[in-house]
Amino acid sequence: MKKLILGVFLLTLTFSNAVNAQTSKQEDHLHNYVVLTKKIPQLQPIILTAEALAEEDGESFGDFQAIICGKTVQELTNKEMMKDFIEKAEKAPVKIVICGFSLKKFKVNKEDIPEELEMVDNGILHDFQLQKQGYLSIEL
Repeated sequence: MKKLILGVFLLTLTFSNAVNAQTSKQEDHLHNYVVLTKKIPQLQPIILTAEALAEEDGESFGDFQAIICGKTVQELTNKEMMKDFIEKAEKAPVKIVICGFSLKKFKVNKEDIPEELEMVDNGILHDFQLQKQGYLSIEL
């Protein structure tokens, strides 16, 4: 009986490890991207790039983030202009991330920017943290 229980335990452990290894391999092969920009109009080519990479990568396409830093955050309050970028980004899919440090520095109230945009405390730090996780990165 002990041999049967030990055998079932080892079989379960082996199967569990195989499933975990398979999941890890799939996650390891995801391609994640981050772009740091200081100009909102650059969102258009960034979104087009994300669409092309999503098509090229297929199931390996992971996360794509566009971080906006600098004085240009003042333009984020133009909700009409941002509406088109947000719609295109959601379809791409691109997550638009805003630098909270830039919002504070240039006195932009968080409530004045579209709610679809994610804010992080420090956009440059966020970029480095994503790079440490293996994201491919570029600054425009």
